[in-house]
Amino acid sequence: MAKESSNGDQHTITRPPPTPSPLRFSKFFQANLRILVTGGAGFIGSHLVDKLMENEKHEVIAVDNYFTGSKDNLKKWIGHPRFELIRHDVTQPLLVEVDQIYHLACPASPIFYKYNPVKTIKTNVIGTLNMLGLAKRVGARILLTSTSEVYGDPLEHPQKEEYWGNVNPIGVRSCYDEGKRVAETLMFDYHRQHGIEIRIARIFNTYGPRMNIDDGRVVSNFIAQAIRGESLTVQAPGTQTRSFCYVSDMVDGLIRLMGGDHTGPINIGNPGEFTMMELAETVKELVDPTVQVKIVENTPDDPRQRKPDIAKAKGLLGWEPKITLREGLPLMEDDFRQRLAVPKKQNN
Repeated sequence: MAKESSNGDQHTITRPPPTPSPLRFSKFFQANLRILVTGGAGFIGSHLVDKLMENEKHEVIAVDNYFTGSKDNLKKWIGHPRFELIRHDVTQPLLVEVDQIYHLACPASPIFYKYNPVKTIKTNVIGTLNMLGLAKRVGARILLTSTSEVYGDPLEHPQKEEYWGNVNPIGVRSCYDEGKRVAETLMFDYHRQHGIEIRIARIFNTYGPRMNIDDGRVVSNFIAQAIRGESLTVQAPGTQTRSFCYVSDMVDGLIRLMGGDHTGPINIGNPGEFTMMELAETVKELVDPTVQVKIVENTPDDPRQRKPDIAKAKGLLGWEPKITLREGLPLMEDDFRQRLAVPKKQNN
C-alpha cells in the first residue's frame, strides 16, 4: 500500500521499505547497528567513523579505494573488533550485511575530481546505484552526502533546499555538480519506487584536520601556504564568498540526519559568510602575519556566492554549527604543521 514519505506530499512512495536483516531484531544480537561508511578513509569519512565508533554497540565497516583517502586517517581503529576496513571501489558492487549506509565516496576537491572526470561521474552515478542496490537488498537506510555544488553559481542567496540551482551541464566541474544532482535523483527514485529509506545531506564547505594538504581547496591552500611562508593565492576578484563548517559540526549534522525522520535534502553547513580576501587575511593573522596575499586568475564556473540557509537543519534536526572559523583554523593549523614537520615560530 502506498504511503507518504516524511518529506510531505512532494515525495510519495509506492512500496513499503524492504525488510531489514533479522539480526537487527535478534535478542542475542550484541551490536545495535552495523554501519557502512563509503569513503571512510577520507577527510569527513574518517571523522564520521571516529564518532560512530565511540558508540560501543556500533559495528563499522569502512570502504575506500584510497584515491583521496588514507589508511593513516583510520589507523587508531585498525584491528579493533568492531571495525573493518575494506579496499573497494564503489563503482563495483559490494555485498555486505548492514543496517545503515553513509555514502560519502567521491573526490570533493576540484583538483581531484577534474583529474579524471569520467571516473568522477561514474562514482557519483554507478557508485550511488550500487549503494542503493545494496540498501534495497538488505533493507538498510542510506544517507547520501550531496553538495552545495548542486546549486551551481546561485542566483538565489542564501541557498534554500527548494532552489533548483544554476549549473553549467557541460563545464569542467559538471562531472561533480551534475553527478551529485543525478545521485539525488536516483535516491528519490529508489525511495518512491522501492520504498528505500533515504536521507540526503547537501554539505557546504567543510574544513579541519586530515584534509589533504594540497587538495586545491581554499582553506587547506591558505593554511599550507602560510605555514610554508608562501604568498596566499586569492583567486580574482577575491570578493567571492564561501561558508566554512568545522568537521566535527558536519559529522554531528550527518548523524542527526541519519537518525531523524526526514528524507531531506537538508543543507548542512555554517551560514557564516566570508569573502576569499577576508579568509586570507584571517589565516595570515592567525598563522603568519609576514606572508603576502597575491591575486591570481580564477578557475571556470567558480561560484560567486555560497551560503546555506540552515532553517531546516535547525528546525527538523535541532542542529546548528558550534565552532567558529577563528576557533577551527588553529586546530587545522596544528594538524598541518605536524604533517609538514614545520614547528610554530616562537615569539620573542
